[in-house]
Amino acid sequence: MKKIPLATPTMHTEEQQYIQKAFDTNWVSPLGPNVDEFEDKVSAYVGVSSAAALSSGTAALHLSVILAGVKENDIVFIPSLTFAASVNPVRYEKAIPVFIDSERDTWNMDAAVLRKAFEKYPHPKAVMAVHLYGTSANMDEICALCKEHDVPVIEDAAESLGTTYKGRMTGTFGDYGIYSFNGNKIITTSGGGILVAQQEKDVDKARFLSTQARDPARHYQHSAIGYNYRMSNIVAGIGCGQMLHIEEHIQKKHEIYKTYKESFSDIEEIEMNPLNRYGIDNNWLSCMTISPESSVTPTKVMDALEAEGIETRPIWKPMHLQPVFEEYDFIQVEDGMSVSEDIFNRGLCLPSDIKNTKEDMKRIIEIVRKQFVQS
Repeated sequence: MKKIPLATPTMHTEEQQYIQKAFDTNWVSPLGPNVDEFEDKVSAYVGVSSAAALSSGTAALHLSVILAGVKENDIVFIPSLTFAASVNPVRYEKAIPVFIDSERDTWNMDAAVLRKAFEKYPHPKAVMAVHLYGTSANMDEICALCKEHDVPVIEDAAESLGTTYKGRMTGTFGDYGIYSFNGNKIITTSGGGILVAQQEKDVDKARFLSTQARDPARHYQHSAIGYNYRMSNIVAGIGCGQMLHIEEHIQKKHEIYKTYKESFSDIEEIEMNPLNRYGIDNNWLSCMTISPESSVTPTKVMDALEAEGIETRPIWKPMHLQPVFEEYDFIQVEDGMSVSEDIFNRGLCLPSDIKNTKEDMKRIIEIVRKQFVQS
């Protein structure tokens, strides 16, 4: 029985050529020509002047939090429906996350809830927007609120490289933006991330902090705390090769989402994850929710697929429900079950590997459909 993964790296031939060049020239440590080229390729693709390639998306978020001036006991607004890596860098700096509920239209931060949060906490240090599963948040509304309150915006675009909102790439609306190149992302460097910013000086500072904050002196001198966050030349070589295929990867993700949507269109209990009508999503992961009236549960669907060697994943468990973050405030518009909790309770992520064949997709879809026909 063939196993079908949720999402895995798709390698081509160019990645190995870049890696071999790094070996041939002995550039195997952090920094080097591949790093420079990868930064240039990503910058050109998303439409910014420069970028800092780092060891992970989390490292990029951490530096963004620092660049935003977040300190101990400062408040940072973060959507609750996200992965813990969005929140952890805020806690690294001993700041206080305040969690914001989602809107149903995109599953991302609800601007109406954000406005309510500003009323309760008028002076947050930063707002972090997340583009969940490759779908853009409604950045016009979020940025307008933040501008009104003179608060910097951090964009966690870890999952949304290649996604556009009103013709502009996600990650480029805020003061700081980050992308992840973890193994399951739209392109990969095996592990890595990148930081972009509106101000060139912020990218320069990120590079400085990511290389142990070494002052420009002949001897080793440090006047700030630094981090070992720079990307290696080997890893960057993988990224250079992957960037040549990013549009191809996105197109295949689009096909996967479209196939699921069309195949489940006659089942009223199933709804695919929403796409932002103001842009083009990269469809990083295709997700579905099940009607609360249905006798079928996400667990039943996931168990049926798992029994056939097919990997799925629950929707991210909201941060305000996580034991490690349960002491922090959560803002929602109405009382009762939050939107983020409802999505978590009723949703699951479907296999979205771009190497899936038509036969693989047919097998997945038949198993899912069978659960509803039997119910």
